[in-house]
Amino acid sequence: MTDRTAAVNRDTLETQISVAVNLDGSGKARFDTGVPFLEHMMDQIARHGLIDLDVTCKGDNHIDDHHSVEDIGITLGQAVAKAVGDKRGIRRYGHAYVPLDEALSRVVIDFSGRPGLTMNIPFTQKRVGSFDTELFYEFFQGFVNHAQVTLHIDCLRGENSHHQIETVYKAFGRALRFALEVDPRLGGAMPSTKGTL
Repeated sequence: MTDRTAAVNRDTLETQISVAVNLDGSGKARFDTGVPFLEHMMDQIARHGLIDLDVTCKGDNHIDDHHSVEDIGITLGQAVAKAVGDKRGIRRYGHAYVPLDEALSRVVIDFSGRPGLTMNIPFTQKRVGSFDTELFYEFFQGFVNHAQVTLHIDCLRGENSHHQIETVYKAFGRALRFALEVDPRLGGAMPSTKGTL
């Protein structure tokens, strides 16, 4: 198996971002984004997905966190797509249910080559601390568009918005881990009847 790592830089007038990923890592993470709550959530992806992540972002946070959050999602999606390559031999599909106290979320992912996001999180609050909960849609939409995956996210229950979001990110990490695993039974074959993804 080839080394499944990638590094991507994205520079715009609003953000300067660099993302490095190792899909076969141990969950090591380093963040310097200016968005602490998002860093806490991305740490869940790394730890529960066993993906090494290094994310830096210099953004226009004096306006708000929107550009940083969306562009980090975009750049992470690009890095994952680059690291996974042609997808030969991977399981392709992954899913996970994760609880945290009263909250329970389900995430299902398909490395289909077709971007699609269906997200249902009935947030109980509009903000967690100073962080706008609506920005999580932007993060995942950016990721989906550039990783070229189909992603279904459902928070099935929860009263605490922090718990709701954290269960989503933990489940996302677990679903990524399973989808990206190399299946020895495939023998390096493409996991699609089309012959390509």
